[in-house]
Amino acid sequence: MITILDGGMGGEIQRRQPKAAHGLWSATALLESPELVTQIHGEYIDAGANIITTNTYSTIPSYLAKASIAERSVELTALAAGLARQAADDSDRTIRVAGSLPPLSESYRADLIPNSAESSPIYRNMVEAMTGSVDLFLCETMSSAEEAHCAAAQALAYGRGKPVYVSWSLNEQPGAGLRSLESVTDAHQRLTDLDIAGYLINCTHPEAIHTALKELGSVTDSPMGGYPNRMNAVAEGWTLDNEVETGMRAELSIELYVDAMLGCIEAGASMVGGCCGIGPEYIQALSRHLRTSLNA
Repeated sequence: MITILDGGMGGEIQRRQPKAAHGLWSATALLESPELVTQIHGEYIDAGANIITTNTYSTIPSYLAKASIAERSVELTALAAGLARQAADDSDRTIRVAGSLPPLSESYRADLIPNSAESSPIYRNMVEAMTGSVDLFLCETMSSAEEAHCAAAQALAYGRGKPVYVSWSLNEQPGAGLRSLESVTDAHQRLTDLDIAGYLINCTHPEAIHTALKELGSVTDSPMGGYPNRMNAVAEGWTLDNEVETGMRAELSIELYVDAMLGCIEAGASMVGGCCGIGPEYIQALSRHLRTSLNA
C-alpha cells in the first residue's frame, strides 16, 4: 500500500502571500491568516493526501527572533498542530497528521546546525506542544546524521509513544549523500539505537532520492519514502534571507514528477509526496495515477 503525503506548505503560502517569502516565512500565515493554513491542508486532503504535515517549519526560535517573538515558538507550534488536526478531522477520510520537526537554523546548511545542548530543549518543546494534535512525528530536511539523531531522540522521549520518522535532505548530485556529505548508510547507522518507524528523503531532487532509496533499501527493512522539491540546486552559502537565488526547475512538470515518484516506488518507497514547489495539483495527479493503477 502506498501512502500519499502532502506537498509544500511554505511555497503555497508564499504564492498567496508574497511577503511570506521573507522574514518569518510560513509562520507569517499563523500570525495573520491561520485560516489560510487550514485551507491549504484541506486542498492537499482533497488532492488525495493521506498524511498532512504541520506548518511548524518556521515556528522555531531562530526564525521568530527576526520579529522579536522567539518566545512565542511553543504557542505558534501548538497553533499550527491544532490547525492541521482540525483539517484532518473535517475530512470524511482518515487523515493522519505529521508533526514537523525541522532544522533549527537554516535548511541545507549542515555547517550551521546548533549543537545538541542547544537543539534538544527546542525539539522537546516543539514535541510537547504538538503531541496532543499529531499522530506521528517527522524529523524532516535533516542535513546531517547528528541533526536527525537529536530531533528523533527528543520526539521518542517526549512524544507519548507516537511513531517517529526521519527524513534526510541530500546533496543534489545522486549518490553524494546528505548535505553534510555523510552517506545515507552512515546516517542510518547513527539511528540504530533509536526506534525509528521509517526513513524518508525530502527537499532535494527526485533523481537523488531515487538513488538514495536503493542504498537505503540495502540496509533497512523499515518503510521508506521520498518527497522531492522542485528547486534548482542550492548554491553554496544560501540562506532563506540572503540574495542567493535558487528558483524552480521549469522542466519538472507534473507528468515528470509523477513518473519520478513511480520510479521511487519501484525503488522501494511506500510513502511519496512533495516538498518545496510541489503543490496540490502535483499531489492530485499522483493520487489519480495511483488510484487508476490500483484499479486496473
